[in-house]
Amino acid sequence: MFRILESQAPPKQNASDTITTLSGRLQSATLVEDRRAAILGLRSFAKLYPASVASGALRSLISSLSKDGEDVDTAKIILETLLMLFNPDQSSPEASEFIALWLADEFTQRQENITALLELLDRPDFFSRLYPLQLISAISTARPERTQECVYTAPLGVSRLVAVLDDKREAIRTEGLLLLTVLTPSSPDLQKLVAFENAFDRIFNIIDAEGSLTHGGVIVQDCLSLLANLLRLNGSNQSFFRETGGMTKIAKILGQVLQDEGSPDDLVEWIANQRDKNVWGLLSVIRLFLFGGSTSTKINQGSFWQSGVVFRILDIAFHPSVEVNIRSEALKTCADLIRGNSAIQEQFAGYEVTLKSPAPQVNGHSGKLDLPKSNIIQALLDLSLSTSSTSVIDVRLAACECLKAYLYQHGPIRVHFLQRAKGGYLSDDVEDDNILTILLQGEQGTQLADPYRRWISAVLLFHLLHDDYAAKSIAQEIAEGDAEVGEEMVTCIQSLSGSMISGIQSGADDKVSVGYLMVLSSWLYESPDAVNDFLGEGSNVQSLVQIVLRSSVQAALVSGLCALLLGIVYEFSTKDSPIPRKKLHEILTNHLGREQYVDKLKRLREHPLIRDFEVSPNTLDQDSALREAYFDQTFVEFLKDNFSRVLRAIDRDPGIEVEVIANGVQKGVSRELVDQLKAQVEDRTKALQKAESEIITLERKLSQEQADHRKAKESASIELNRIRSINESLQRNHEEEGHNLQETHRRSMHEAQKKHDRLLEESRAETRKKRAENEELIESIQTRHNAEIKDLQDTFQKLEASLEKSSKDHLQDLQTAHEEYSTTLMTLTALLERAEEKNKIAEEQSMKAKKALEEKEQALQAVQTELDEMLIVMEDSEEKRESYKKRLKLLGESVSDDEEDGNGEDEDGED
Repeated sequence: MFRILESQAPPKQNASDTITTLSGRLQSATLVEDRRAAILGLRSFAKLYPASVASGALRSLISSLSKDGEDVDTAKIILETLLMLFNPDQSSPEASEFIALWLADEFTQRQENITALLELLDRPDFFSRLYPLQLISAISTARPERTQECVYTAPLGVSRLVAVLDDKREAIRTEGLLLLTVLTPSSPDLQKLVAFENAFDRIFNIIDAEGSLTHGGVIVQDCLSLLANLLRLNGSNQSFFRETGGMTKIAKILGQVLQDEGSPDDLVEWIANQRDKNVWGLLSVIRLFLFGGSTSTKINQGSFWQSGVVFRILDIAFHPSVEVNIRSEALKTCADLIRGNSAIQEQFAGYEVTLKSPAPQVNGHSGKLDLPKSNIIQALLDLSLSTSSTSVIDVRLAACECLKAYLYQHGPIRVHFLQRAKGGYLSDDVEDDNILTILLQGEQGTQLADPYRRWISAVLLFHLLHDDYAAKSIAQEIAEGDAEVGEEMVTCIQSLSGSMISGIQSGADDKVSVGYLMVLSSWLYESPDAVNDFLGEGSNVQSLVQIVLRSSVQAALVSGLCALLLGIVYEFSTKDSPIPRKKLHEILTNHLGREQYVDKLKRLREHPLIRDFEVSPNTLDQDSALREAYFDQTFVEFLKDNFSRVLRAIDRDPGIEVEVIANGVQKGVSRELVDQLKAQVEDRTKALQKAESEIITLERKLSQEQADHRKAKESASIELNRIRSINESLQRNHEEEGHNLQETHRRSMHEAQKKHDRLLEESRAETRKKRAENEELIESIQTRHNAEIKDLQDTFQKLEASLEKSSKDHLQDLQTAHEEYSTTLMTLTALLERAEEKNKIAEEQSMKAKKALEEKEQALQAVQTELDEMLIVMEDSEEKRESYKKRLKLLGESVSDDEEDGNGEDEDGED
């Protein structure tokens, strides 16, 4: 019976056949219920057989999401099935990382697939919002760039994603936060869209809702991560954040960090740890605004300062209950906030910080003791130079970094800081935090066990002197000893050199030696005066040579820096140095050797602490738990920039000195040129002495000439009196001649006027006579001519009348009359011609009369011209007379007014 039933039963199906059947049913079903049943079947196989389900039903599942998305239950199981395909069971034989890539490619190849997922976010139900977010996150993990493009181009895609941050359900909000964090790290355009969807305010709202930095958990960290993604290297978002009051919000949440400190209900350890992580994240966000060299950095610094962020960070940095790494990060952030901004640097020095120290426990609770307020610069010095436990070395280094930022690119602050240190060092008071005292007088007792105290002091002095010639001059004035009582004067450079050499020889910590060498290398570079000061102690060079020669491979740092210092000393030495340049070159080449010099410098340059400084500036020594800080970043840059020059220094001819321009003043030239200039100065001095002797001789000659001049002046005065008498006689003669000339001129003018009047009258009479004769002649001729014409006209009329009468007669009589008429006409024509000739003769006579009249007028004009010339002669005489008067006045003679009065009377008489 059972065998019969078994034979009639349908054949068993395997998983592949079932998946194929379900996929075909999903593709061909027309009812929602049928498609839902098929999807439920596929969901059961998705974990164990992801490749089979995806290959047979992936496109059908995606299309069903668009068709049946309105059905909440169907949409839910579709999304669950797709999520299972992205996260298969690891024990599945089909599990592979390539499945996720295949699925992501299928979704991102068509924009509408991502758009369909984003549209589901508009629905209020829980799974319709949660599952699309998880699915997009999975797609983005596999294909991040393509997913970002699809989200960016989807209509309202970014708006829907950012709106998820307002969801009150924590799971959905957290998933949306994580998805935005995944999408925004590398897409500036997407970052801008997210920011302009009011993302900043929504992020801060989530932080406040989660308990701010103090009580907030991992969600606050995620918020800070998203905030960092939106602001990193995005100037537009940074400006938008600054303009919308983001700086004030940062200051507010920073101010809440320490509110619970010191209360009976102190934070438990795990909350404090999470708080420190959150604070570290926010400090990292702040430092994103302070990118070195950016044009907006100073604007961001000013906004942070005005909002009080700097003060909140300093409170955290100086609070002992905060972890060391957070305090260190806070001080580094504070350094970035003031670096390179002169206005903030000056205001920063006036801030006072309240220092706190742990207090004894009371009833099982520890409190805090508030100490008096201290100036921030003094507090940073105390913190960086304190001989505390090694656990806070990071805080000390960060405090040193903050002081370096305070001094950065601000000459007046450097000079003021150095003057204060100089005054404290030279005074009788002992100051434990004076960097000059620490470096020049050495350490005692427990301070010897702390190499960082002198290393930090050396770094600060290095930054005070580096590329600041005014500060170098001030430091070079520092000296010990009293020359008045016979004590030897020891300069600051010599004291530093002695402390450095003795420390190396006694086996002191390499950090201390490195610190001294950094200061001396920077101080002596391009400073011939400082080099001469260093060479003033003759044993310094020999000691450095011995250190370089005797050092082992393990001491490559110290020996390399000593070689570097020797190269700088030789490069900027002169012929007049305490150890002449030529002798110094002999010491380097003969005692040290060029090979040793070059080898030590190359080993220094290739040392990991120099070569890889930008990658790992500080390393952690696991044995001593100390932060191994050997070099300062500025010194490493200084070394790398000038390494090739110092390396070639030993090959430079000792006869040629290096030209150094400090503050616009040239500090060094070629020695040959100096000698030539000295010779020229000596020649000029001799020429000056010769000129002075010549001046004395010339002064004597001048005295003699002055005496001769006085004599000549007296003789000239006598001669002038004689000439004056002669001039007076000449003046009298001139006046007599002037009177005579005037009389002659007056008589000539009178006679010329009479002659002119007579000639003019005769000419006018003759002209009138001629004109009357011509008029009479013309009138008689005209009368006679008119009479003849009248007679001819009368005769002509008579002939015409007789001709008219005779025309009625015979033709012969007509011809006879015609002949008579022709004869008569010829006679009349001849008479008319004679009359015209007579008229022409009369006209010629008239022209002659007119010509005679013109000649008379020309004669009259000639007389007038002669009269004008005589007037001109008189005017010339007057001008000569005036010139004689002026010459007499110039000779100092007085001129009488008699002649002028006489001239006036003459003129009146003529009138």
